Amino acid sequence: MDFNVKKLASGAGLFFTRAVQYTEEKLGQAEKTELDAHLENLMSRADCTKNWTEKIYRQTEVLLQPNPSARIEEFLYEKFDMKAPSRVTNAELLGLYMEGAAQEFGAATPYGSTLLKVGECEKRLGAVEKEFIQTSAISLLTPLRNFLEGDWRTISKERRLLENLRLDLDACKARLKKAKLAEAKTAVAPDLNETRPRNYVLSASASAGNRRTRFKAQGLRVQWVAGSNPDSISVSCYAEQDLRLAQTEFDRQAEVTRLLLEGISSTHINHLRCLHEFVEAQAAYYKHCHLHMQELQRDLGRLPDAFALNSLHSVVTPGSAAEDIGSPLEAEPLKIEEVQAPATGTRKAKVLYDYDAADSSELSLLADELITVYTVPGMDSDWLVGERGNQKGKVPVTYLELLS
Repeated sequence: MDFNVKKLASGAGLFFTRAVQYTEEKLGQAEKTELDAHLENLMSRADCTKNWTEKIYRQTEVLLQPNPSARIEEFLYEKFDMKAPSRVTNAELLGLYMEGAAQEFGAATPYGSTLLKVGECEKRLGAVEKEFIQTSAISLLTPLRNFLEGDWRTISKERRLLENLRLDLDACKARLKKAKLAEAKTAVAPDLNETRPRNYVLSASASAGNRRTRFKAQGLRVQWVAGSNPDSISVSCYAEQDLRLAQTEFDRQAEVTRLLLEGISSTHINHLRCLHEFVEAQAAYYKHCHLHMQELQRDLGRLPDAFALNSLHSVVTPGSAAEDIGSPLEAEPLKIEEVQAPATGTRKAKVLYDYDAADSSELSLLADELITVYTVPGMDSDWLVGERGNQKGKVPVTYLELLS
């Protein structure tokens, strides 16, 4: 291990100097170079973009994978550059359990056959969910993570460098100010004990070799070329040279930082496109889920169970039931326009799904609307008569939720 004491001491000294400078700036005892308003606004906008992007990224991860243990596992696989194993979704696992239960209870029973149908639908929903997670990770999570781990790190690095150059610039300004104060004091109160002539000639041993010589005056670093008269060189001249150099480096770094910060607008445009792709993927996911559930609803309506029949009997009055039992089914088809609502036995029902009437005898339905339903003798047990204002027609029982 190469342990450089001088480098360590230099770093510690720089850290101490920076700490003192920061403290003096906070207390208002040191000059601080202010950035221009445009650059300050760009920095504020960049910080806001970073903070909200980070929150959106974290919450999107939670949405796609609510299990924190699974997220940690995926993070470790990614860091070690290993392929994560395929994970069964909760819907797929539920479908497997339902299919197993159906085999135990008997697939030919109403409960077992229903479990099979629902289990198959849940497995399809799980497959759609898995596809949605993969698509969202590519379209949204990856661009957000690339910004946080790539572009933002570069911006942060350049901003730290700009801040260090600002501190160097302020230090040069402070040195120049001290040098001018020292020269002013010297000009006002000259040293009367000084008897050395102004054209004092250095000794041969000191001037031999025509080398660059360094000395410190008033705690300030000053350089000159040997052979020139040190008294004719002002300390403030070298401080001004250092200030000009620091100002040039600061201006150059400020321009680099400004260009990077202006690139945030391009980042917003890119994230906007990614957001549109995420919305499209989410809309497709819910659309497929809705289609699968509608298909499941139709399949369940065809199964030989007592659910629809019980719902139908719950709206039939004792009088109408007795009448239905005592009279045979009508040979002619039911004419909806001639059907009259009974005095008693009508109920309110909430429509679960949209339904388009197949002919003039049926009533089209809109999801979530409320209609009045009742039964009439001779009607199929899978249908009810529904009324909505002046409109009347047959409606399927499986599309309704009967209200008490």
